[in-house]
Amino acid sequence: MLDANIKNQLKAYLEKLTQPIEIVAALDEGDKSREMQALLNDIVELSDKITLVESREDAERKPSFALRRQGEAARVRFAGLPMGHEFTSLILALLQVGGHPPKVAPELIEQIRALDGEFAFETYISLSCHNCPDVVQALNLMAVLNPRIRHTMIDGALFQAEVDARKIMAVPTVLLNGQPFGQGRMELGEILAKLDTGAAARDAEKLSAKDAFDVLVVGGGPAGAAAAIYAARKGIRTGVVAERFGGQVMDTMAIENFISVKYTEGPKLVASLEQHVREYEVDVMNLQRVAQLVPGEGLHEVRLDNGAVLKAKSVIVATGARWREMNVPGEQEFRGKGVAYCPHCDGPLFKGKRVAVIGGGNSGVEAAIDLAGLVAHVTLLEFADELRADAVLQKKLYSLPNVSVVKSAQTTAVTGTDKVNGLVYKDRVSGEERRLELEGVFVQIGLLPNTDFAKGTLELSRFGEIIVDAKGQTSVPGIFAAGDCTTVPYKQIIIAMGEGAKASLSAFDHLIRSSAPA
Repeated sequence: MLDANIKNQLKAYLEKLTQPIEIVAALDEGDKSREMQALLNDIVELSDKITLVESREDAERKPSFALRRQGEAARVRFAGLPMGHEFTSLILALLQVGGHPPKVAPELIEQIRALDGEFAFETYISLSCHNCPDVVQALNLMAVLNPRIRHTMIDGALFQAEVDARKIMAVPTVLLNGQPFGQGRMELGEILAKLDTGAAARDAEKLSAKDAFDVLVVGGGPAGAAAAIYAARKGIRTGVVAERFGGQVMDTMAIENFISVKYTEGPKLVASLEQHVREYEVDVMNLQRVAQLVPGEGLHEVRLDNGAVLKAKSVIVATGARWREMNVPGEQEFRGKGVAYCPHCDGPLFKGKRVAVIGGGNSGVEAAIDLAGLVAHVTLLEFADELRADAVLQKKLYSLPNVSVVKSAQTTAVTGTDKVNGLVYKDRVSGEERRLELEGVFVQIGLLPNTDFAKGTLELSRFGEIIVDAKGQTSVPGIFAAGDCTTVPYKQIIIAMGEGAKASLSAFDHLIRSSAPA
C-alpha cells in the first residue's frame, strides 16, 4: 500500500511513540477493506509498539478502524482510508494516541481537558479537501486529551448512502451528538470557543490589557504577513490580529505563478508564511474578527467582535477578500445544501450528479474542468457573451464531452426543497427564462473586499475597496492598507506581498516623523 520512501519516513515518525497502541479494524469483503487491511499491515510492520486487532463488534461503518491505548476505550476512528490530504491526520493521531506530546499551547490543552460533558463528533470529509484536515486533526487531538470526547472521520465519497441520507452536501461538515455543529474550515480555538462559552470574555479581557502597538496589522493573509515581517525587522512593537491566518490563500490549491516557486498549494504557503512571521517578535492574535476601526490623534483603536479593544500608533489594514455571492433567491437558503464555493473540497460529494458552475473566468473554467472528472454533467454559465478564461483553459474545457457552456446567461434563482434541485437563468439575448435540473451549484464569480468594518471611517471606492495612494496611505493619517482589500489592481498573491511590505515601510516612516505618545 505504501511505497518504500513513505514507509521509511513513517517509521522515523513512529519511533517517537512512548506507549503501546492498538489499531482496531472493522472490515468486510470489499475492495476498500482490502486496501485498508494492506495499509494497516504496513503501519504495524513499522513499529513494535503497534498491534492490529479485528473488531469483535458489529461496527457502524465498514471499512473503518479505531486507535486506542491499551486498557482504554477507542476515541479516535477513521471511517475510510485516510490518504490524500488526510494522511497527515493519520500520522498525527498515531503519534498522539501513542503518547507523543502535541504542539499546542498549554492553555488550549488545559481548556480541552476541562470540558465537561459527553461529546461524540462526526466529521464528513473528502480526501481532496484541503480544509478538512485542520478540523479532523483538532477533533482527534481533543479526543486524545479528554476521555469524554470521541471523534470519527468519515469519507463522504465512500459512504455515499449515508451522506445522502443525512443530506451532507459540503465538507467538512461536523455533527456533535448527531446534531449539526459546524461546516467549513475550523481551527482548534474556534471549536473550543463554541463549546466553552466563557472563552470569548476571557480572551477579550486578555487582549484589552495589551500595551499599545507601534504597528498593528489587521489581517493575516500574504499582505498582512509581509507587513508584519517588515515591521518586526525594524525592531518596533508589532501585532497581527486576524480572523483566519492565511485568509483566502487557505482556500487556494494549485499556485503556479509565485515567482521562483514552480508549484505550491495554498495551505503549504500559509504554513510557511506563519512560520516566517513567528520567527520574529510578532504578537499573533488569530481567530479574532474586527468590528470597528476608530482613528485617534495619538492612538488608533481596533475594536473586536468579542468586545476587546486594541490600540496602536499606526494600523495596516490587510483584510483581503471573500467569495463574491450571486445574491439571488435560494443562494443563502441552500448554502451547504447544494450551493458551494470550493470545487476541490465539495466536488467528490456530487459524484455522478449534474451540477452548474457560475462564472467563465479562470476560476470558473478550472472548476468546471475539475468537476467534469467527478460528476455526470457540468453546465458552465457566463454572464458575458464570451468566456474570460485563458485560451489554454477554454481549449481544455471545450474538449470535455460532459460539459456544456451557456453564455449571456444571468442566474436569477436557485431552487430546491430541502436541497438544491435546479437553477433558473435568463437568456440576456432573447430575454427568455430557462431552468436547469441539477443537484449542485458552484459559484466562481470573483471576490468581494472585506471592508465592512471600515465603512464611514476610511474612504472606499464604489466597489468597497479601500482607496490608497502610492505609499499605501489611506484617507486617515497613520492608517495604511494593502492587498486585495484595496484599490491596487490585479489581485495576486505576489502583488499583495509587495503591497504589504510597502505599507509597512510607509507606516515606519510615519512613526519616525511623528511624535505620537505611547
